[in-house]
This record gives sequence, C-alpha cells and structure tokens, in this order.
Amino acid sequence: MAHKTSAVSDEPIEVLFALQPKFNLLDFAGPLEVLDWARHDKNDESTKAFDITIAAAEPKVISDQGVVVGSQITYKEAHGRLNDFDVLIIVGGGVDTILKEKSEPLPLIEAFAELQRTDYTRERTLMSICTGSLILAEAGILAGLSATTHPDYMTKFEIVCSNAAQRDLQERTDVVEDGRYVVNNLRFDLGDEDENPYIRRKSDAGRRPSVARKGSISFKANGRRESIARRAAMRLGGLRVITSGGISAGLDATLYLVSILVDEDVANEVSRFIQHEWIKGTIVDGLDV
Repeated sequence: MAHKTSAVSDEPIEVLFALQPKFNLLDFAGPLEVLDWARHDKNDESTKAFDITIAAAEPKVISDQGVVVGSQITYKEAHGRLNDFDVLIIVGGGVDTILKEKSEPLPLIEAFAELQRTDYTRERTLMSICTGSLILAEAGILAGLSATTHPDYMTKFEIVCSNAAQRDLQERTDVVEDGRYVVNNLRFDLGDEDENPYIRRKSDAGRRPSVARKGSISFKANGRRESIARRAAMRLGGLRVITSGGISAGLDATLYLVSILVDEDVANEVSRFIQHEWIKGTIVDGLDV
C-alpha cells in the first residue's frame, strides 16, 4: 500500500483490530458495525469509508462469550504492515493475562505509538474500548493524558496508570470517571480561539459540526492546512488517543471517530441506521477536525 499522510485520500481509512483471547465480543462487534456502515454516500456501497483488518495470535480467537472469530493476519504480520494502518483499536476482555504476561497487543500498541513519534506527518489514531484502556495504560501510552474505562474497573485502571507512571518516570494520567469517551491530542491549528468554530472544551455543548473531515469531498474543496510543526511538538507525535467506557460507550467513541475522520453527517446517519443515540464524550481542550 502506498504511504498516506493526513491529506485526503480516495482510499478507505485502514483500521486494525487487535483481538486477544477472551476479548469481549461486543467491544469488537459494536465498533465494527459502526465502521462497516460508514459511507461517504449512504446509497453507494462502493464509497465505504473504512477497510477493516483483524489481527490475533492465532487464525481463530475465542471471545469471552465463546464466539470464535477468524483473524486475517497474525500479530507478526501486523507488525510488518503497521505503517498501512490509520487506526488501531484495542478491545476489552482477557486483560489480566496480558498485563501479567506483557503479551500482545502490548508490543503492537508500543510499535504503533513509536511509528507516530518517528513519522508525525501521518494522521494516526489509537482507540481503546472498555477495559482495553488498561492495556494502553500498561504500555505507558496514557502518561500525561486524560482517559477513561468501564466504571466497574475505574479503581484498577487508576492503579495501572499510577504504576506505569512510576515505572516510566512519567506524568500521571488524568482519570475521567464520568466520560463516555475521552479524546486526546487534538491537532489542527486553525486560528484564534475567538474566531475558531472547532475549539472543543470538556463538553461539546454548542459544538458546531465540521464541514471538512478526512476523506470527505468537502475537505478536498477546503483550504485549511494542518500544522505539522504543532503536531510534532505534541505528545506521542500527535497520535490521537481515544479511550471509552463500556460497550455502548464504545459505540459512541466509534461514532466520534467516524465524525472526525469522515464527516459528522455520516456519523449521524450511522447512528440513525443502527438505532443508537450518540451520546457525546469528553474532548480534552484542543483542536480537531
């Protein structure tokens, strides 16, 4: 696959799901459904916005609910192809074994983040669903960021975040207990705050819909340019990091992902189609389109 930057491409946005044994089925299937229904033109099947790849240690991986899902590539292959992917999604379930054994997808997360640090001209997103955020915390990704997880695992999440910060001599994570999802490393420099409709605070009340998302036709006609220098100076080279709460919050976070990578109208259409009311999450002070 040809190297892509944050500039608009007619190619689908490449998404990699990492599935560990005993993953939570709906943490995977919910976001997958949202991404699968996202189209630039809802009436044209050929305009699908996302292309999905599933990685696992084995050809088949069993969820905590006993459902077997076939992977398309191994973790080894995923490492070799990591530069192909725009988005890496880590789901919940089976987390204790990963934290204990330091097993995949921990190395994959670390490699994806390092890729962004060394190639900050590219737009990349790392997203966790439910307890998948504990894996991000163990990988040291959440140092100095804000993040959330399933409410029942909040105390454990705080402990993992604290231990990782002490281990790596990094800043602590700001744990958000009341957010559906939390977004960090917003990365576009569009002008002064007073004149900029895309400034987002820790609530999105009154947030105006964007008219220019990556991959959208409107973006192609728009003259705004991303500040690469600003991205390079940000944590993790500007890697967008999204953490969500439990299953339904994962749907909300994925709808947000559709809104910022494709178009907000597309996200609203997917929300309507799957009959899910999109509840907005927490956007850490910054800029995004």
